[in-house]
Amino acid sequence: MIEPGPRTALQPVGGSEVLDALARALDGGPPIAPLSSDPAERAQSLAMLRIEEQVAEPDAAAVVSTSGSTGRPKGVVLSRAAIQASASLTHTRLGGAGDWALALPAHYVAGLMVLARTIVAGTRAHPVRADLADLPAVLPALTGRRYLALVPTQLIRALAQPEITAALAGFDAVLVGGAALEADARGQAEHQGINVVETYGMSEACGGCVYDGLPLDGVSIDLEPVTGRILITSPTIFSGYRLRPDLTSEALHDNTLHTPDRGRWSADRRLEILGRLDSAVITGGFVVDLDEVERTARRWPLLNGASLAVIAIPDAERGTMIIAVTNGSGSLAVLRDFLASELPAYAAPRRLVHLNALPRTAGGKIDRIRLVADLSSAHLRRDQSPAATADLLRTHR
Repeated sequence: MIEPGPRTALQPVGGSEVLDALARALDGGPPIAPLSSDPAERAQSLAMLRIEEQVAEPDAAAVVSTSGSTGRPKGVVLSRAAIQASASLTHTRLGGAGDWALALPAHYVAGLMVLARTIVAGTRAHPVRADLADLPAVLPALTGRRYLALVPTQLIRALAQPEITAALAGFDAVLVGGAALEADARGQAEHQGINVVETYGMSEACGGCVYDGLPLDGVSIDLEPVTGRILITSPTIFSGYRLRPDLTSEALHDNTLHTPDRGRWSADRRLEILGRLDSAVITGGFVVDLDEVERTARRWPLLNGASLAVIAIPDAERGTMIIAVTNGSGSLAVLRDFLASELPAYAAPRRLVHLNALPRTAGGKIDRIRLVADLSSAHLRRDQSPAATADLLRTHR
């Protein structure tokens, strides 16, 4: 919980200002609120932060907006001690400090922590484009150990481009987090000489705190006996949600973060992420775990590297209808046949929607809220109508 104490005004920063402002904050200066350059996203964060009428929480170095992929953003208060601990623990696990290429937005925790690691270690951050097109040209500027953090979509797209793939192989480690990375994609990357490190974490833990299923030094992971809820105790844990003591008390107990995620231990005691606790829906009277359906559907050979999401929308007949959405090919009948060997028929998607591209948040995650909203609207307009399908395709071109 956030304790009373001296308070300093929170400073909004963006773009190239973030690095220097974060360095000052970690040195005891004013705390920062890194903001997106997207007007809508920026306005949403400012409304949540209420900078103009509130001062910052004590010991805050940064207040980071959550990505909002499953709900309205919250302000995650990160202390100087938590950020510094996360940066140091990351370099210890990776084998030493180094230069970082910055390919993620600095207003989200993954990008912000790339900058923090270079500040704490006294190394340098080298901005690159999100599509990594300039990575081969930037790579020679990195000295010593070289690191990069990506989301799975960036890695998968890069693997289709030999020059960028070769540049990725020049890094000592490529951290991949923010969403699940399919085993086939990891295998392809490793075959090309890329040292992939899959990370699990969240904004409330200063980003990744579990690497390849193993907690960082000083990080303790426990699982609730029945639900499998992941509990994180760590020096990297956040101080609370900005101006939301109610939400803070729900998530944070005795420096232990009660995450919304489910996990299990593998045979070799590595943490496996199963999905979110709230991913269960009722359809036709049956309880279905959407994360389990999506995990299984992503192994469908006809995807061939395409993106896929499984969502549920309101439906008068079943209560909710399960829908698979992809930018790949294949038919619903073939997908259901593939799933039949592992899932009951009631759990298989009732529709397969093809889009040119799946909508994504600024952090690179599939924007499930937008998918649910768009497909629910189309469903109400008689989901199979040509007009509804055309509208969706135009939306996501």
